[in-house]
Amino acid sequence: MRRRRWPVVLVVLGVLALLAWYVGYTQHVVKELRRASASQGRMYSRIYRALYDTSTTGDAYVPALLDLNDEVIQSGLPIIITDADGRISLATNLPKDAALDTLAFMKAMDQRNPPILQPRVGAVHYGDSPIVEGLRVIPILQAIAIAILVGFGLYALIERGRADREKVWAGMAREAAHQLGTPLSAIAGWVELLRDEATTATAHRAVEAMGQDLTRLERVSHRFERIGRPPRDEAVDCAALVDRLAEYFAARAPTLARHVRIISYHAPGALPARGDVVLLEWVLEVLIKNAMDALAGRDGLITVSASPMPEGGVRIRVADDGPGVPRALRKRIFDAGFTTKDRGWGIGLSLARRIAEENHGGRLVLSDVDRGAAFDVILPG
Repeated sequence: MRRRRWPVVLVVLGVLALLAWYVGYTQHVVKELRRASASQGRMYSRIYRALYDTSTTGDAYVPALLDLNDEVIQSGLPIIITDADGRISLATNLPKDAALDTLAFMKAMDQRNPPILQPRVGAVHYGDSPIVEGLRVIPILQAIAIAILVGFGLYALIERGRADREKVWAGMAREAAHQLGTPLSAIAGWVELLRDEATTATAHRAVEAMGQDLTRLERVSHRFERIGRPPRDEAVDCAALVDRLAEYFAARAPTLARHVRIISYHAPGALPARGDVVLLEWVLEVLIKNAMDALAGRDGLITVSASPMPEGGVRIRVADDGPGVPRALRKRIFDAGFTTKDRGWGIGLSLARRIAEENHGGRLVLSDVDRGAAFDVILPG
């Protein structure tokens, strides 16, 4: 659940950061505009003083002009002055990189702001003040940030809806498992009664097969109880696991119209791994049943094997010698809802991969083989 909350937390933090950025930059703009207004006020004051000072001669305008020049420099406005022949005579407030190529920077300024021409004197080329440059860029960055936050918000809503749906399905699965408990207990009692009353070898075999099927049903019921709950982390003997499943399905494989053999093999001794044995059985059952469906209408061989990985861990492979998976479908077979069967739900392989990856930190992959199909469940050591 914590993993599903991170998009919401990220969106909230992003909104707060964007608001803080917006408020901070707005205050910066207000401060700069006030500074520009004060500068303009000082320039007007100096001009007003020079115009109305009758006690001095025309030389009084010189200090005023110098003051105006200082105010322009302090404003940060980029300015380049050229003479009548187009030569640069003064450049101020240029960026450091523009100082290397003043002529190119002047042409860039002229494209934005036409120069002010003074006949027989020259021209004044000017750019944008720092506050104007900021107002050109900052709104674009804020729009991008808002778009990203909206995207994360939509993702969070989708994840929230998926989490709610999964919670409902998990509740329904656990309720179904609870409802199955009573009839399974009753059937177990009847199987024990039949075992005591069986008098022939055929009857004994039938009762034993019924007992195995009942055990399998109880395991399936326990699986549904585990949906939506944290997986167990226990020692799993992969060698015993593949032997048990291969033996169970071999007794139920078709033997009349077609003959399907199911065998298992593994390295000698135990092959330990960490995981949830109930969920791993679920994964292998999905793969074995898919292999049996792939051999529909033909004889074939299904091999369930386990082997140690060179880098550590165990690989469990379910392989068949059927027609294989068409290359056009290889990228879609693990998508939820995708199926090639007339009455399939298309959730088996998707669920199996999720159990392998999310619950066990491993992988479920379709391997390249010369014939048929081979699915590998790779479990870390």
